[in-house]
Amino acid sequence: MVQEFKTFAMRGNVVDMAVGIIMGGAFGKIVSSFVADVIMPPIGFLVGGVNFTNLALTMKEASKGASGDVAAVTLNYGKFLQSIVDFLIIAFAIFMAIKIMNSLKKKEEQAPASPPPPSNEEVLLAEIRDLLKQK
Repeated sequence: MVQEFKTFAMRGNVVDMAVGIIMGGAFGKIVSSFVADVIMPPIGFLVGGVNFTNLALTMKEASKGASGDVAAVTLNYGKFLQSIVDFLIIAFAIFMAIKIMNSLKKKEEQAPASPPPPSNEEVLLAEIRDLLKQK
């Protein structure tokens, strides 16, 4: 069973998938930082200094109960807006990467392949033919 698992885990597709997942996670962090630190502050400034991650609708105020403090119930739609912007940027980046890969693949397919060099037999037959023509 251990050998079978090792064979499965070391297959090329599984390793490629693992690398893709790790790179995707790192790319997601970069995009999240880009959105939160570069894109959203100017948008917040343009709409009056609003920080989108702090936008929330308070459904029930915080209170003190007999068992202790009860936290406020909020609907954090600002974080949701932030996630939508993150998703759109990631989706656009992946779309552009796939579009570039497809165009490169299409160019590769369109390029005419040079004919393969003649085999040894063909070369020998051509030499024999040329010798027979000279006689």
